[in-house]
This record gives sequence, C-alpha cells and structure tokens, in this order.
Amino acid sequence: MDFHGKVAVVTGGARGIGKAICDAFRARGAQVCTIDRLPNSDFVGDLGDEKTLEAFCEQVLAQHPHIDYLIHNAMLTKGGLDTCAYSDFAYGMRVGVIAPYYLTKLFAKAINPGGAVVNISSPRYVMSQANTESYTAAKGGITALTHALAVTLAGKVRVNAIAPGWIDTSGVTFSDADRLQHPVGRVGQPDDIAQAVLFLCSAESSFITGQVVTVDGGMSKLMIYHNDDGWEYNP
Repeated sequence: MDFHGKVAVVTGGARGIGKAICDAFRARGAQVCTIDRLPNSDFVGDLGDEKTLEAFCEQVLAQHPHIDYLIHNAMLTKGGLDTCAYSDFAYGMRVGVIAPYYLTKLFAKAINPGGAVVNISSPRYVMSQANTESYTAAKGGITALTHALAVTLAGKVRVNAIAPGWIDTSGVTFSDADRLQHPVGRVGQPDDIAQAVLFLCSAESSFITGQVVTVDGGMSKLMIYHNDDGWEYNP
C-alpha cells in the first residue's frame, strides 16, 4: 500500500497504537499530523477541549489545505461505578466520542474524495469487565458514530471502525496461558492495528464502509472455562 502524496491525521499519536499508526503511514510515504496530550513533534493539546480541537484543525489545514485520512485513536479510561465521578465520565465521552465527531465535522470539507475515516473502537462495545463504564460507553458511542458518519458522508468518504483486542504496548513476556487465550497463539502488537488501519484507508477496501472490524487474534471467539489452557478462576 503506497500513500505517497497523502495526508493522514491521527489522534493520540505519541505512543502505543497511535504511534504505530503514524509510523506505518510515514513508512509508506504519507505526511502525518497528530495531536496528543503527551509530548510530540506536532501538536500538544487536550482532545477534551473544543478550542484545542479547533486550533489543531486550523494548524493542520494551514499546512495541508486538504487531507486524505482521519484516524480517531485517542482515548483513556476513568473507571466505572467504583471510581468514576460525573465529571470523569463526561470527560471520557468528550475525548472518546465528541472529539471524533467534532474533528470529523471540522475536517469534512477538507477530506479529499475517496478519503477515509477510521475510528478505533473496542470489543468492549459488546462485552465488559466490571467498573469500566466510562471506557465501554465511549467505545459504544464511537461504534454507533461510525455507521452514522458512513451514511452522512456516503459518496465522498468511507468510515469504518477497528475493535482491537489485547494489544501489548509494554513489551513484557507473556505466559503460555496468555498466548493460548488467542487462537492465533500470541498477544497482539500495535502494528497489528496499524496494518488494519492502512487497509481500511487503501483502495483495496473501497467496498467497505460503516463496518466494525475486530482485530483481536480471535480472543473474543474462544470460550475459556476454569482450568482451560492454564487459566484458573480466581475471583
């Protein structure tokens, strides 16, 4: 996949999956603009703030009057019923749902025909752990936003989502039980998601829009009971 001459905008690009997405686009010739609260070479700012989103968009369009790809990756968790206050929950929604909506609105007229928007969702939009409501609700929201935007932008821009499973950003060594939880036999890496993003932005996926692609090594399809593959129930 060749992206020379293309411009990609990626949120949360300073580390982890976001950095892998930025690196993958650059490796294939694209120019990349990113925003993150963490230090980076492009734009440092809070995606939960309306004025920050507007300033980021203004900077990007001053450098690139048109863009081709918009990747909404940034998110955080504020916990759930155990720790998450009203303001925390609202902030999670601002970063995880409102920012993708508003940035798409700000960039909509500048996205070249044939461009693509990719939202990073999560299998948590259909499954949960306890006390993850702030994160899970935001992933449910961005998943629904995906098909809504796909319909609104039909004929100009394709919009899809990727739902990553267990993606390791720490580089630790995992146990056999951790690996065997995945039918592919390993825990995911950030580049697994980056490659899926590139595919959904490429011409090879031109007949795909409004969809959620789960990239989890089959983890969400494998039933595990007590004592299966080294796993023990230990509440």
